[in-house]
Amino acid sequence: MPILAAEPAFYPMSLFEDVAPARAANRSWWALHTKPRQEKRLAQHLYDKHIAFYLPLIARQLRIRNRNVQSHLPLFPGYVFLLGTWEERVTALGTGRVVQSLPVSNAERLWHDLCQIQRLIATGAPLTPEGQLLPGVQVEVRSGALAGLRGTIIQSVSGRRFLVRVDFIQRGASIVLDDAVLVRVTD
Repeated sequence: MPILAAEPAFYPMSLFEDVAPARAANRSWWALHTKPRQEKRLAQHLYDKHIAFYLPLIARQLRIRNRNVQSHLPLFPGYVFLLGTWEERVTALGTGRVVQSLPVSNAERLWHDLCQIQRLIATGAPLTPEGQLLPGVQVEVRSGALAGLRGTIIQSVSGRRFLVRVDFIQRGASIVLDDAVLVRVTD
């Protein structure tokens, strides 16, 4: 069984290189709540139509018929983030894969959260999706590949984890980090 290449997770490829796509002219951020298991198909449709989007995907190793295969699964099942015009939003809704489109009122905040999530994914470290966001100590990573990321320390069965949140959808991703690289935020 051949292993398929990862589907596009965002478009354009420079989406995370831009300094402020949150303020793109005539474009708004939308959280598209999809029908079950339709995130990748919607993302492929948006990619084919050259519409800016972000679908956070994480690699997972699966064992199928005694073979190890790698799959790319949505970090936040049921959500695709669209940066588009009103007409591009209507195009996404016209696919029949979207249950609801949620307008983002604080685009800067969402953009910041999505950039942090993408940086976590880019490390290749194992991530754990977090559905319930519990209050905790706010910290910042002070060194290494994730330097500058701000998040929350949470306690779990596997120990202390660094959590990055997307407040708009009340979800996040966590990673185990050494306390030595963390410093408490005093804002």
